[in-house]
Amino acid sequence: MPFPGCVPELTDGVVRLRAHRPDDAGAIVEQSIDPESVRWTTVPRPYSLEQAREFLAFIESGWLAEDGNRLWAISDAADPQARFLGTIDVRPIAGGAASIGYGLHPDGRGQGLMAGALRLVCRWWFAQGGVRLHWEAERGNFASWRVAWACGFTHHGTTPQASADPAGGTAIDMWRGSLGADDVMEPRTPWADPPLLTADGGNGILLRPWSDDDVRHLEGRDQPAHHMPARGVLDADTFADWLLVRRERMSLGVTQSWCIADAESDAALGEVLVFVTEGTLDDDTAELGYQVLPSARGRGVASAAAQAVVEHAFTPRGEGGLGMRRLVAQTAEDNAASNAVLDRLGFTSWGRETAADVLPGGRAVDALHWELLHRP
Repeated sequence: MPFPGCVPELTDGVVRLRAHRPDDAGAIVEQSIDPESVRWTTVPRPYSLEQAREFLAFIESGWLAEDGNRLWAISDAADPQARFLGTIDVRPIAGGAASIGYGLHPDGRGQGLMAGALRLVCRWWFAQGGVRLHWEAERGNFASWRVAWACGFTHHGTTPQASADPAGGTAIDMWRGSLGADDVMEPRTPWADPPLLTADGGNGILLRPWSDDDVRHLEGRDQPAHHMPARGVLDADTFADWLLVRRERMSLGVTQSWCIADAESDAALGEVLVFVTEGTLDDDTAELGYQVLPSARGRGVASAAAQAVVEHAFTPRGEGGLGMRRLVAQTAEDNAASNAVLDRLGFTSWGRETAADVLPGGRAVDALHWELLHRP
């Protein structure tokens, strides 16, 4: 059939996927010059109405080709005018595999439309005999990953410097993921966004998600290097990468990290987290960690923050907690402050690694292993 009759309309009653129309051109320009689109996509810069018309011609040619790209316009199923709210596409590769791409106009964001659109297109592709859909996005594009995550895509990791930077800089890292025809279109792992927690004991702190602006409160490291891996230490010079890794690991369900903040000023005082090295936080055991900035020490901040997280970890999932059965921790034998925190929380030291760290002067330091069982 000629275009647009050859484009199957897809809907789930909430989102509607239709053929692109000539009157979509203006909205395509608006989407393409939107700061979020410019930041996270390879859309041409600048973008004009003429380029939008060329894009519409490209879409039509894809539908008319036997193995061409398939692109739909996204609209609200309840909108009788079916106004343009974005585009989603399938680009065949070979052997039943294809890549998926999507983007929303600013007016379409925050309504849950994209996950519905992605499920519709995935079902359509698999109904045509497709076997796998591949997703990719620039590392750090959590909005794109959250959509793919919600639809059951598996995150396969990061490919370093795998794509050209549209701004002409160093090649950028890319996230990769995929969905198979037999996969359930539901999240495969938890997304461990940290809830707001309050700490008892009059320490004047609260536990909240991290902010990019927290970098302004950070201080220089003043603890022995063997007390904590360098990659985990809060430091202004490395904070951007540190925060990206924390957020990445939370999106994969293996870490939940809080900023320990002053309850009055909201200034960052340190970090407390739970994490796993295998599996996800859906399991029943996790490791506890914490660090406090030098100026915040001596007021019980670490103990109060860690206690709040222990309680959250042992709270049943149905009540908003992690439903953990057991928490563990590891410290250096000579880290008296950290050992005292765990002792106050009721952790038991159950094991010792002899000479786990060798200091620059040649002195060896043992590592201690701790555990705390949930006793309802």
